[in-house]
This record gives sequence, structure tokens and C-alpha cells, in this order.
Amino acid sequence: MAPASEAHRTHPLTGLLQGLIWGAGVVVAISWQVFDLDDPNWWVALAIPGGFVLGVVAGYAGWYFTRYVIDDEEIRVERGVLFKTSRRIPFERLQSVDINEPLVARLVGLSELTIEMAGGSESRTRLRFLTLAESRRLRRLLLARAHGTSAEEHPVDAPEPRAILHVVPPDQIIIGTLLSLDFIGTVLVAVASIVAGVFTEGGWAFLAVLFPAIWGVTQMISSRIIGQWNFTVSRNERGLRIERGLLSRSSQTIPYDRVQGIAVIEPVVWRRYGWARLEVDVAGYGVVSSENAGVSSTTLLPISPVEVGRLLVDELIPDPERGTGEQVSASRRSWPFAPIGWRYRWLSATSFTVTSATGWITRKRSIVPHHKVQSVQFSQGPLQRRLGVASVAVHTPDGPVDAGVAHLDADTARAVTFDEVERARLARLSRR
Repeated sequence: MAPASEAHRTHPLTGLLQGLIWGAGVVVAISWQVFDLDDPNWWVALAIPGGFVLGVVAGYAGWYFTRYVIDDEEIRVERGVLFKTSRRIPFERLQSVDINEPLVARLVGLSELTIEMAGGSESRTRLRFLTLAESRRLRRLLLARAHGTSAEEHPVDAPEPRAILHVVPPDQIIIGTLLSLDFIGTVLVAVASIVAGVFTEGGWAFLAVLFPAIWGVTQMISSRIIGQWNFTVSRNERGLRIERGLLSRSSQTIPYDRVQGIAVIEPVVWRRYGWARLEVDVAGYGVVSSENAGVSSTTLLPISPVEVGRLLVDELIPDPERGTGEQVSASRRSWPFAPIGWRYRWLSATSFTVTSATGWITRKRSIVPHHKVQSVQFSQGPLQRRLGVASVAVHTPDGPVDAGVAHLDADTARAVTFDEVERARLARLSRR
């Protein structure tokens, strides 16, 4: 193996793949001129092969001047032909290392390494493209360095032991997508626009609604069914591994210590079948991080039986007292804010976690370990003061988890706020 401090380039086919993508963009731009029937500029067609050539040249230039260096303290990625940039990622700030296989790269056996650093999506670095074996080797090397382990403890070329926790069956993904409320709503809009066009004069106006609706249905099927195909959750000693995708494949690692909270979401139609979706707050990912075909990287399980979801929650956020905490519910006086939904809002705390719930059409439970709580907010607007209610928000890093409860009795809300602040303080002290 080459020395750790030696500069490396990605796979030589990277230049060709990048060039073909850029060249395709040039061709699309030029095609509008070529096929302009009012003023056809057929001579522009000669520029199409030139666009591909320029794209390939630019792609190879970008590949040639891109290097990465891994030493004992950091990984450094250098890029640029005219203007040089150098991105340094210290191992102590490295959050996770994921592998993506876009369809075009996958066809030739290549993959992309995505390095997440503390700071959200702006701190994401990609290495395009490497062989799949090299991406896996580099992932193990970087994670070993980030955890301060040596090559003797975790050889990067040794097989990685993993235990499969759950594989989402394709038929469940398909049925779950077809029964989701947003899919049903999009289909109803498309049907309504067709009916409106048939039974009204000047019916061509319905196309303005029909085409976006059809596009929305197509995109939803593409992102959820194709993007989540063969969704597999496995476990190793450092965290969970998520692999998904039919055409493009993605392999994502969720370290145990980066989990900030979990949201369990149960749409009304899914509850009939005992299904739920799990979303996870991971340090560095931000509110929404989309990777492969529009699939969010904060998705822990796209659909699963509630029992499987409960096992994963216990895996990532263990709490031997789960379900034993006293539930504090929204005040009856809060009905003007949510005439029906106020009955389904509550918050409960144990010695280890705080859990809140909301929603009656789509139920959502947010579970946060006390030691991950950043702050607790007590808020009371003018109408709330008049009704004698107040809201409590439990702040965690940006993500899909939204812990807190709205419109508690004001005195109860104050007590809950101070109680959670104290629980969070004690939990952080106990982990030092």
C-alpha cells in the first residue's frame, strides 16, 4: 500500500463520466436552437460533437487536478485548474462517510464517496469516482481514524462483520407509497383536473393542473419506490448501515453517537396495517439531506411494522423506562388552536429520554435523549396568555425530529420547562 501521506487521484474514468455529463448539458442547450422550426439553425448541429469533446476535455482536466491525501490527522482534498482549493477535514470533526452509486457510474463499477463533516450540508465533500472496493476500503480507513483506532485493531482490508436488522420488502414499499396521503392527494388532483376539463368549456385550462399533478405522481413513484428499493438496515460495532436503491445504489452509515433523536410517523391509512415510518436526526445532516433519487438521508425506515420500528428505536436510543413516564397533555382550553388535534398532544419524560406526540390524521412521536437536548423554550403569545396556556419546545440540531408540546396549561408548561432543563443538565454531567 502507498504511504498514507501520498496524494492520490480518483479513477481515470471519472474524467470521461464527468465530461459526458457536461457534454450532454451542452447538447441539450444547443438542441433548442437546432430544432427551432421558425428559424432553424442547422449549422448549430455541428457544434454538438464539439460540445461533447469540450465536456470530456474539461472532465479530464478536473480529474487530473483533483487529488486527495490521507494522513494521521486529516483528509485533504485539492481541486482546481486555474483557481486552486484545498478542503481539509480533521478526523475529529468527521461525522460520517457514505457511498453512493449513481446509475451511470454503477454501470462501469464506480462509486462516489461522500464525507460529512460537522456543519451541515455546506460541509459535505465528495470524491468522484472510485471503484466500489476502494470506496469501501477508504470508508473503513476514515471511520477507523475518526474513532482513533489503529490498523491493527481494525484492518481496513478485512471483511466487515454486519448483522442484518431489517429488509423492507418491495411490495410493502409499493403498497405504502400508493396508500400515502400525499400520493392519494396528488392522484385526486389529477383526476379532478381531468373531470373539470371534460365537463367545462375551454377545458384546455385543466392542463395547467393536470401536467404538474402527473409529474408529481411520477416523481413520487421514482423517488420512493425506485429510490427505496431493497431498503436494508444492518448493524456493526460503530452504528447502522442503510443500503437502498434499484438503479442508483446508496450506502449510508449512521454512527450511534451522532443520533440526536428519532421521529416515529404513522399516517392514518398505515395505522390500519400497523405500519410506521422512522426519521432520524443525525448531527451534520441538517433539516433535509437528499442523496439518491430524492430519497432523504434522514430516513431510518421508509415503512415497517411498528414492532420493527420499536426495536430500532431501542437500538439507537435505549431507555429501560420507556413508556413509564407521566404524560402531560395539552389543556382543554387550547381547543381554539386545534379543535380536534389538541386531544393528541402530549409530552412525557423518563430518566433517559423526553418524548412528545402530535397529530390525529398523521401521528408523530419525537424521541430525544436528554443529553442531546440543546435548549428548552417556554413561549406564550397574546391569545395563549388570554386562555392561560403556553407552549414548550425542546431544541435539538436541525432535522425532522420536532420535540415539544403546544398549548399546555401555563403553570404546567413552566414546570415542564424547568424539569427538562434539569434533566438535560444531569444527563450531560453523567456522560462526562
